[in-house]
Amino acid sequence: MKSVIFALVAGSAAAFAPVVVQKATTSLHAFEGELGVQEPLGFWDPLGLLEDADQERFDRLRYVEIKHGRIAMLAFLGNIITRAGIKLPGSIDLSGDTFEAIPNGWAAINAIPESGLIQLVAFIGFLELSVMKDVTDSAEFPGDFRNGALDFGWDTFDEEEKAFKRGVELNNGRAAQLGILGLMVHEQLGGELPIVGQM
Repeated sequence: MKSVIFALVAGSAAAFAPVVVQKATTSLHAFEGELGVQEPLGFWDPLGLLEDADQERFDRLRYVEIKHGRIAMLAFLGNIITRAGIKLPGSIDLSGDTFEAIPNGWAAINAIPESGLIQLVAFIGFLELSVMKDVTDSAEFPGDFRNGALDFGWDTFDEEEKAFKRGVELNNGRAAQLGILGLMVHEQLGGELPIVGQM
């Protein structure tokens, strides 16, 4: 009977003993030192887009992330500004429709004249295909569109400050992507938000 009790006590104590777990090694560790990998998430790839990826694939995804972040920052700021009542002066078309008459958010898409939407799409296509890319092959990093012409003092920064500024842009872009998504969802839900106002 004593041996049965001893076996039960020993077995229950083993349940609380630490277990050594082997860490899996994958190619994902190659990107853990990249810009944007930070606490609390560290390197986070929930969709497995970088499984067995090389540096070229990582750079392409980083370029897309930066581009979408820049677009989201403009979209979020534009949404907030127009909801604050700041709009362009004048008319949007030759028939005299004013920018002031265009509603906020998704409703603006239906209110803009068709020729205006075509101009918007054509302009965005022009920017995408001709302007917003590295045409000189002199980019220091994915998303560097200076093309030897624009500088704004970038070359005066040391490497640490450049990395800091790139990290700030990356994080602001990530936040803006979630911010504009939140504004779009709340617009569909209706109601009122602090600072933003009536949706």
